Amino acid sequence: MFSVLFPSDCLVCGAPLVNISRLPVCLDCIHAIHSIAGVVCAICGERLFSAHAVAGPEGEPRCGLCRRTEPAFARAVAYGSYEGGLRELIHLLKFGGVRPAANVLGRMLAEAITGLQPESPEDMAVVPVPLHRTKLRQRGFNQAELIARTAVKLNAAPNRLRLRAGALERKRETPSQTGLTRHQRRLNLRGAFAVAQPEGVKGREVLLVDDVYTTGATVSECARVLRQAGATKVWVATVARTLKISAQEVDIRSGSTEELSCAPGLTGQVPLVRAAGG
Repeated sequence: MFSVLFPSDCLVCGAPLVNISRLPVCLDCIHAIHSIAGVVCAICGERLFSAHAVAGPEGEPRCGLCRRTEPAFARAVAYGSYEGGLRELIHLLKFGGVRPAANVLGRMLAEAITGLQPESPEDMAVVPVPLHRTKLRQRGFNQAELIARTAVKLNAAPNRLRLRAGALERKRETPSQTGLTRHQRRLNLRGAFAVAQPEGVKGREVLLVDDVYTTGATVSECARVLRQAGATKVWVATVARTLKISAQEVDIRSGSTEELSCAPGLTGQVPLVRAAGG
C-alpha cells in the first residue's frame, strides 16, 4: 500500500521499488554487485592476467609497478570493481547525500577487510582518509568515515579494530585528480595530509580506509605520513578499485573484432590499444 501511495524508482536502474527501505536502490541492483574475482597483485590488488610471469620475491603474484617500487603500505584490498552498480552506489553516497548507502558499502568493506587476515594484527587503528574542512562543510560528512564506522561495527571481533577518525587531517584542499598522471597525482597530494593525533598511531599498525582506490596516490601519501608519525605498518582497505581490463574486454566494450596486441614484455598485463585518430 505504501509503494502504491508513494511510488518511487530505483536510483540505479530506474525500476519501481516494491519494498520499503531508506535506501532507494532495488535488491536486484545490490545483489548484482560482486567481489573481485581472479588473480590480483598481492600488494596493491591490481588485476593480473598472467600471474605466473609476475611472481614476487616470495612467489606471490605482483604487478609490474609493485615489483619495481615498494609501496608505503603493506597491502591493499578492495571489495569490488569501480564500475556499474557499485560505482553508482558510491556516487549516491558522496554526491547524492544518500547516507543509508554507507551501511551497504560498509558491509562490503567489512568483507574486504577479512582478506587481510591472518596477516593483520589483533589490534589495529582504523583511520579514514579525511576530507578538507571546506569539502567536509559542503558535503556534511566524510563518506570514508561513515563506511569505516559500519565496517568496524560489523567486525566479528569488536576489540580488534579501533576507529581513529581524527588521527589524520587534510591540511590543504587539492585540485581534482581527474585526468592527471600517476606522477602528477603524487605531486598534487604532496604535503596535503598530516597526522593530528600521533598518539593514536605511534607504535601501532594502521588500517587506512577509503571509498575508492584509483591509482593509489592518495593512500600512498597517507601511508607515508602515517609511517613518518610512527605507525609500524599501514594496511589499506577500500570498497572499490579501478581495475585494468584485458585486451579481450577492450575488444568487447569497443565493439571491435580486431585482435589487440599487448606491450612487449608485459605478458598481457597492459593492453596496447590504438586510440581514435591514431
